[in-house]
Amino acid sequence: MAAVEVILLQRVEKLGQMGEVVRVKPGYARNFLLPQKKAIRATKANLERFETERAQLEAQNLKRREEAERVAERVGGLRVVIIRQAGESGSLYGSVSGSDIAEACTAAGLSITRQQVVLSRPIKTLGVAEVRIVLHPEVLIPVAVNVARSPEEAERQARGERVGSEEAAAEPEVAELFEPAVVPEPGVH
Repeated sequence: MAAVEVILLQRVEKLGQMGEVVRVKPGYARNFLLPQKKAIRATKANLERFETERAQLEAQNLKRREEAERVAERVGGLRVVIIRQAGESGSLYGSVSGSDIAEACTAAGLSITRQQVVLSRPIKTLGVAEVRIVLHPEVLIPVAVNVARSPEEAERQARGERVGSEEAAAEPEVAELFEPAVVPEPGVH
């Protein structure tokens, strides 16, 4: 199927800036860009309408971006804890989803929706994971998500201790079994 042309009403990651006319697949335009009000079809009438409203749209975009930047400064370095059940190896029974992270962020004082959470890959193990939150198409903030079995375990993970498997706890004992290597002095045989 042929690509369709749309006018972007806001910045869309990996696609373009506000006001650009871009060619996208029909399904992407029909199912995402148009319903989300991120773009309009690039017809002659819409191009003329966009040009007359461009200054107003840019001013609104700038205002929303400034508000998002203020929120980002206020909640910079946000850390949230999510308690989940996990096996002995540290693998979760299930995974942590975007809606779980959104709920934890909202409880911590940052009201967001699950659509604003960007997961590079699913969180399926215990530990601290870095997640991006989209406050505005041009403002992203990192949030540290600490997934643990209990609040005590979350505190230990936050301090940087390895938690999870029994093997991780046994590692220091294995190191104690070996004597430090003796390095001969140069010239002595």
